[in-house]
Amino acid sequence: MKSRFVLIALAFMAASCVSTKSTLKNVDDNAPAPQLKDGAFVITQTAPDNQYGYDPDYPINVFYLNTKDDKINQQRFLNALAGPNGEHLVYNKVETCCPFPTKRNSMGVGLLDIYQITWQGNPTPIRLYFNIHEKGALMVPVGLTLKKP
Repeated sequence: MKSRFVLIALAFMAASCVSTKSTLKNVDDNAPAPQLKDGAFVITQTAPDNQYGYDPDYPINVFYLNTKDDKINQQRFLNALAGPNGEHLVYNKVETCCPFPTKRNSMGVGLLDIYQITWQGNPTPIRLYFNIHEKGALMVPVGLTLKKP
């Protein structure tokens, strides 16, 4: 009986950590599925402002249908990019944060992945927020460029 009470209490606490309204500002369910070329997404737009990718309310929405290989679309996105002068990017996932409500997860909650990106000659790594649960237009974040073929 006591363990059942503890489980119910934990469920309520977990549910209270997530708002019922999403703060994500750039979700677009009508965004076209990105095309692939040589293991990278084909990206044709540059972000109009410096919030895209750098702000948890404006994550890079790389929608993925399941979590079997949940890092694949982040890698496809980052493989399309280069540093400001065409430098090769080095990236890795450093943490997960920022719970938000979503209908695309059986638990009703999504999390953002934070990737740290650096390149030769950049003393200060940048951090980008990724969302695998929602769709949105894929754009080059301010400060980065497209990788040259």
